[in-house]
Amino acid sequence: MMSRTRRSFLSASAATSAIGTLGVQTSWLPNVQASELQVPNGMVQFRPEIEPLVRLLEDTPRQSIVDTILAKIKDGVSYRELLAALFLAGIRNVQPRPAVGFKFHSVLVVHAAHQASMAATDQQRWLPLLWSIDYFKSAQATDISEGDWTMAAVDETRLPESSQAYAKLDEAMAQWDAEKADAAAAAAARVLSTSSLLDLLAKHAARDFRSIGHKSIYVAGAFRTLSVIGWEHAEPVIRSLAYAILNHVGEDNPANRDAEVDRAGRANWELVPSIAKNWGFGKRDPQATLRALEGLRTASPTGASLMVKEMLNNGVHPSSIYDAIFLASSELVTRQPAIVPLHAVTTSNAMHYLFQNVKDESIRLWLLLQNASFLAHFRDAAKARGDLQEGRIEVFRESLQSGHTSVDLPTIFDSIRANRKQAAEQTLQFLSGGGSAVDLVRKSREFVFLKGTDSHDYKFSSACLEDYQFIAPEWRDLYLAGCTYLLHGNSEKTTPLAKRVLEFSFSS
Repeated sequence: MMSRTRRSFLSASAATSAIGTLGVQTSWLPNVQASELQVPNGMVQFRPEIEPLVRLLEDTPRQSIVDTILAKIKDGVSYRELLAALFLAGIRNVQPRPAVGFKFHSVLVVHAAHQASMAATDQQRWLPLLWSIDYFKSAQATDISEGDWTMAAVDETRLPESSQAYAKLDEAMAQWDAEKADAAAAAAARVLSTSSLLDLLAKHAARDFRSIGHKSIYVAGAFRTLSVIGWEHAEPVIRSLAYAILNHVGEDNPANRDAEVDRAGRANWELVPSIAKNWGFGKRDPQATLRALEGLRTASPTGASLMVKEMLNNGVHPSSIYDAIFLASSELVTRQPAIVPLHAVTTSNAMHYLFQNVKDESIRLWLLLQNASFLAHFRDAAKARGDLQEGRIEVFRESLQSGHTSVDLPTIFDSIRANRKQAAEQTLQFLSGGGSAVDLVRKSREFVFLKGTDSHDYKFSSACLEDYQFIAPEWRDLYLAGCTYLLHGNSEKTTPLAKRVLEFSFSS
């Protein structure tokens, strides 16, 4: 529980946006010692080398956070330290309830923002991270208004023996028992290998369609972030992951029910033994990709995974199936450029990462089946929202045969958001005519830095620009063309935050 003094301070300051006051003169702060920043009793405490910076993010009012952090950067704080502090501050202060989304996007977006920073020019490199810090302050304010949740220190008396950590965590996750899972997660983080932790959490995160894929997104993003900031910070992150994965707010225990959102995950475990042992060594086949794409347009969640099973048993390489999954997610964006199809892209990105990195072959296979099932769930969820247009992503190739003149990058970014279909056609024309995909991707990221105002801007762009590289050459340009429906262009205003940071001098 937070102290009354800290609660009152944050409540009074959190409602004011940093965006409106970015012109405030930068204040130069002295270094803060860990001994000066002891956390309130009962709150989880991070490692002493990062705790002071986390507290600075937590306690600085939102209206001055950007200038405060700019001063710390100029004073020598490293990018890696700031990334770690941001991630941990979100984990301690923002509850993944009532869903693993909404305000919790302040945590989910961190790795996407890091990806954007790493691809940026030197002048723009701090922008995604500073945007994420300001966004954290907004999410922190929302959490305070919803009850002021804070991650508690682990109860050491409840931790299982080290030798039982894996089994106890697996059991608690299967039973949807958050209290037992918290203690087991702390023990597991101390003794298990990274690969064992990923295997265990991935199979539970991807089992259900609650929170439209955010559980898988969180596991993938958290493990990737830990690989950057250091695995010494793993324990609170693994605890947070277990808590988020077990979210089923408003429902009875899913272990005792046969809910639609759980059904495909259970059925797909039953399919795994019936798939050929050499399933990962088939042939990459463009025609198989088209057949899978066609199937994903109409199949039920269980029907989609049955289709994948048959293709694998007939010698199709899983990469050809993933090409179809990526294309289907991009196509869904063109049919309904809105929040649900956006998550078809970001969830497929996360599940593909898990598929690539888990060690257990049965979990890898199950993740592929699940990703196909999730595409069917996303399609049905988009249809339920209404205004899901008819359309096939292949239609953009018709623009290549219509006699259009060559297209340059400025023309594309003039069309993005202003005329989505035209932008997609122009993107395909540009790339098919020998235009540089590297330049297009770089410019796309730059527009996110300058125009992005929402966590999904970072999550979506990072996902589609990364997955572009994994798709077979005959499909990748078509995939990116579809994704332009939700990228940023010239018609949007540069944000005040972007202007403020670009005007700041990081030199001494």
